[in-house]
Amino acid sequence: MEAGSLPLELWRMILAYLPLPDLGRCSLVCRAWYELILSLDRTRWRQLYLGYTECRHPNWPNQPDVEPESWREAFKQHYLASKMWTKNAAILETSVCFSLFRRRRTRRTLSVGPGHEFHSLGSALAMSSLFDRILLFPGLHEEQGEIILKVPVEIVGHGKLGEVALLASIDQQCSTTRLCNLVFMPAWFSPFMFKTTSGHVQFDNCNFENGHIQVHGPGTCQVKFCTFKNTHVFLHNVPLCVLENCEFVGSENNSVTVEGHPSSENNWAYTHLLGLIRSSPSVLPTEDSDSLMSLDLESRDQAWSPRTCGIVIEGSQSPTSPAAGSPKAGSQEAEVGSDGEGVARTPDSSDGGLSPSGEDEDEDQLTYRLSYQVQGPRPVLGGSFLGPPLPGASIQLPSCLVLNSLHQELQKDREAMALASSVQGCLIRKCLFRDGKGGVFVCSYGRAKMEGNIFRNLTYAVRCIHNSKIIMLRNHIHHCRASGIFLRLEGGGLIAGNNIYDNAEAGVDIRKKSNPLILCNQIHHGLRSGIVVLGNGKGIIRNNQIFSNKEAGIYILYHGNPVVSRNHIFKGSAAGIAVNENGRGLITENVIQENQWGGVDIRRGGVPILRSNLICFGYSDGVVVGDEGKGLLEGNTIYANKGCGVWMMSSSLPHITSNHVSYNGVYGVAVFSQKDGSGESPGGHVAQENFGEDGDATLWETELEKDDDLLCRPIATALVESNTVNHNGASGLYVQSSELLHVITNVIHANGDRGITVAQSSQLTRVANNSISCNHQSGVKVEAQCKVEFRGNGIYDNRGHGIITKGDSTVIENDIIGNQGSGLQLLPTSDTKSRSP
Repeated sequence: MEAGSLPLELWRMILAYLPLPDLGRCSLVCRAWYELILSLDRTRWRQLYLGYTECRHPNWPNQPDVEPESWREAFKQHYLASKMWTKNAAILETSVCFSLFRRRRTRRTLSVGPGHEFHSLGSALAMSSLFDRILLFPGLHEEQGEIILKVPVEIVGHGKLGEVALLASIDQQCSTTRLCNLVFMPAWFSPFMFKTTSGHVQFDNCNFENGHIQVHGPGTCQVKFCTFKNTHVFLHNVPLCVLENCEFVGSENNSVTVEGHPSSENNWAYTHLLGLIRSSPSVLPTEDSDSLMSLDLESRDQAWSPRTCGIVIEGSQSPTSPAAGSPKAGSQEAEVGSDGEGVARTPDSSDGGLSPSGEDEDEDQLTYRLSYQVQGPRPVLGGSFLGPPLPGASIQLPSCLVLNSLHQELQKDREAMALASSVQGCLIRKCLFRDGKGGVFVCSYGRAKMEGNIFRNLTYAVRCIHNSKIIMLRNHIHHCRASGIFLRLEGGGLIAGNNIYDNAEAGVDIRKKSNPLILCNQIHHGLRSGIVVLGNGKGIIRNNQIFSNKEAGIYILYHGNPVVSRNHIFKGSAAGIAVNENGRGLITENVIQENQWGGVDIRRGGVPILRSNLICFGYSDGVVVGDEGKGLLEGNTIYANKGCGVWMMSSSLPHITSNHVSYNGVYGVAVFSQKDGSGESPGGHVAQENFGEDGDATLWETELEKDDDLLCRPIATALVESNTVNHNGASGLYVQSSELLHVITNVIHANGDRGITVAQSSQLTRVANNSISCNHQSGVKVEAQCKVEFRGNGIYDNRGHGIITKGDSTVIENDIIGNQGSGLQLLPTSDTKSRSP
């Protein structure tokens, strides 16, 4: 018979009455009939699936309103999984006789309940044989003694879920068993509802209330469509267990505990379980469907719309473009001060021109001015120039700073891909953990993999300690009362593609030598920090979006030493990255923007390496190096922050080299001296308060191991070297310090005030081999009682004097050319020694 002999709609109507076996037979007739059976997916196959009492909606409990891609495929997967427990039936039923006399035994169904064959589960088990089916009819079945399963059986509740309740303590001593459609409650004499030490157990569509389930390796378990109310699942040394589409609610402790390294001894079910896992749909990303969770960023915060302007990376603007809207740039036609710094200005002169002279200058002067060349800003970010921030401009990041998708990251990092694809210990996927104390606790070399779960309204979602490893892929973790994910005592693993938000403590908390790979997550709207690394914690934090947290996006302290690279950290209510209390770390190629405090805040012994980061559009300073802060700032672009580009205390001894500091609202680089760390600095900065995580900070000091400080550079003096500082709103470099400072080989260009202002310097400030040009006032100003040495600088084309000094200055072998005022102006209080080349 041809399928085309009748209209397809009529065939579909006829086939809708067929049971499952007949549908299977029809699909084998021919290709046309096979495709016709497949076309019934949204009708007959959906009806068959939802009418099956041994399962629930395929997307329960997380998305029960979302239909699966294929009802037929979902029905097939569940049917195959429900038969997995019988895979060893052929081995157990094999007769000891010759194969000629082997026969297949018919499975019996034993009925238990009032008016049926057996009155109790125990009596039915006493009469059961291999793979018999025991059917419990509606009612409360209570067993007064421990039930021991010695032969493989299937125990099924008749009717709807909830109509059959079993109060029992079951000890499985056989190789396999299945329990379905039951409500389990603990017996009066034991909190354990079920335990096994070597066999395989399968739970389908069951409820567990107020008790414990225990599986010891080499035992295995497969749990699907089950609800656990205040129930603890304890898995010890299990080689492989699968918890899928389950709900855990109201736990007073951990919902699931995975303890001990997976057993090297495997039972018969291990291979079958592994094959079943690999054949089922995976949450690993593909090129076509790679996105971090269905998070609507526009409804929460516009992730990449800058405050009022953007970053122009690929434009063709001149490197000497004038600052637009700088607070002090070109607002007056003349600069007149009480110290005699009054110089006429040429309104239409260029910041970066070779000569500010008029047309009526003589030829000798013109020839002399062409004998030098002003050094403008150096290119940054892969050879591009940063122009002035323009309202409404879009952000175009260079490829080195663009976030990769999780699929791209896993393709690049084969070790991470192997880790994401591996299955060992416990697999928990598509489950819901809610309204309890703890979600999953992995300890003592345990192994657990969590995919596509939701953790909400818990004290914590996941804890991983004592050399354990976790793999977390595409989970939602939110509204925890403490940290979302907590790693301690050399915990590790892969945390990738998760959506972690609205937690009371850190989204991820890494301590005590833990070393995870944190990759492609969204960590946002936390009531404290996004990620905390402390107590010798390590880790690789890469390619994440960390935004809108109340405290630092990443907080490193107490010898924490992570590698932080290629993250986007933005719109935080405090610093983007804070490094305090002897924290360390390699921080490279991150985009840190629009944070309320400093983009990076380093204080109290912090010794990070900051390299090749873009720190921009902050509502305060770009980088703050507070009291006793140290570290290396190299090759960063610090751009368009409302405060200073870099604000530091000279006592902190940082090394600031090869950075591009431009278009910031106040100073490019500001150096202050305030040893007590109290009160407010001249720039209006308040020290960031320390915040501990889960305990008194002083207790950590006794637990730290004194590792060699590999990041600490042997620097005895604060050093500002080889930076480009241009188009900032006030002075390019402002010094108010009582300690030594070296300013060497910098380009200080076209700033809105002076190039360098030394307001206080009781110790020597050495300024050597710098190019100071085209600034809107004088090139350099030195206040009274300041000690400064100028050697080998080029001071060109500034709109005021070349150098104004009231203090104790030494001026040696400098080129001071083309400035609109005097080359060197000595005021009455000045004690200056000058020597030409």
